[in-house]
Amino acid sequence: MNAPDTPLLTPPLALYVHWPFCVSKCPYCDFNSHVRESVDQAAWRDALLADLAYEAAALPGRRLGSIFFGGGTPSLMPPATVAAIIDAATSYWPPEPDIEITLEANPSSVEAARFADIARAGVNRVSLGLQALDDQALVFLGRAHGVDEGLAALATAQAAFARVSFDLIYARPGQTLAAWDAELTRALSFGTEHLSLYQLTIEPGTRFATEAAAGRIVIPDGDSAADLFEATRATTAAAGLPAYEISNHARLGAESRHNLVYWRYRDYAGVGPGAHGRRGGLATARHKKPENWIGAVARNGHGAQIEQPLVPGERSTEALLMGLRLREGVDLARIAGLGETTVEALIDWTAAARLETQGLVARSGDHLRVTDAGMLLLDAILPLIVLSPSPSGEGL
Repeated sequence: MNAPDTPLLTPPLALYVHWPFCVSKCPYCDFNSHVRESVDQAAWRDALLADLAYEAAALPGRRLGSIFFGGGTPSLMPPATVAAIIDAATSYWPPEPDIEITLEANPSSVEAARFADIARAGVNRVSLGLQALDDQALVFLGRAHGVDEGLAALATAQAAFARVSFDLIYARPGQTLAAWDAELTRALSFGTEHLSLYQLTIEPGTRFATEAAAGRIVIPDGDSAADLFEATRATTAAAGLPAYEISNHARLGAESRHNLVYWRYRDYAGVGPGAHGRRGGLATARHKKPENWIGAVARNGHGAQIEQPLVPGERSTEALLMGLRLREGVDLARIAGLGETTVEALIDWTAAARLETQGLVARSGDHLRVTDAGMLLLDAILPLIVLSPSPSGEGL
């Protein structure tokens, strides 16, 4: 029998806080974001604190390694609300000495004016949604800011926060390899420690999906997108920010510790509309629509809609699908333990051996990773090698 978990032995917990509101809805976005004419800020602060208290009671005796305010646009939150949530979270769970507290922000001048107050509230890392360094591209992407305003916000963020990351979207319609190389080179010149670089994808239910179905948007084909992906990895690696996850690039030691909790399949609490969490073998999810979530908090004292036990095989599958996104790969012995199964039952080893001869995956003992060459084909590789759990929770 395993010894009971103790705060000293259990990995630190991560906390995700979802703020669902935006000034406008971007045409590519399928996140849980909503536009509302007004928000009762006091009611939302109290509801988030109540949801957090419920989650803390379900996860006692843990240390807190990171907090991530996502959205939506959490830089629209009053700094006093941010501070109240941080204070409550760190009173429920003793924080790690180097706790990482990230807030996603839009690069508008109005929101940048709050950065100093947000930093005083306790945030020490900001993730800025620049999305492009081209004014026409920003109009196409439905962004409210221009390049100059975005770069001014970046400079303000770098002055206010110890750590700064920003996002860019590439593989946009008509984007050439030379144009993206110039844009990425410029992005790297600003000296941030972390970049999130996403290929534009057409997500169902978005305005871009409607436009693409009508033929008004055509994104780069597979070969062109592959060229852009490979160039991205080569350019960031040469600049000292190699890819540590399929879309995320960082200097050594500057990786997003919060997101690594997801990818390494550790416990995290999720509060706010639509937030998901993992408590050991339990999957949690909050009511998604803001009005439904805050109504549930008023009725029940929390916004949880789902608290579903995961069968062991589901835990193994989730851990593999998340962990193989990382350049470091996965510890198969640990994942087998999550699934109460064996290493050999996790993977289709015939398919994996074939891919290994092609240089797309690599195995060393109980360690498996997708190679740099394989990352280009990750979406095709995962269903080939990761076995689905049987109803009993054992690998097929």
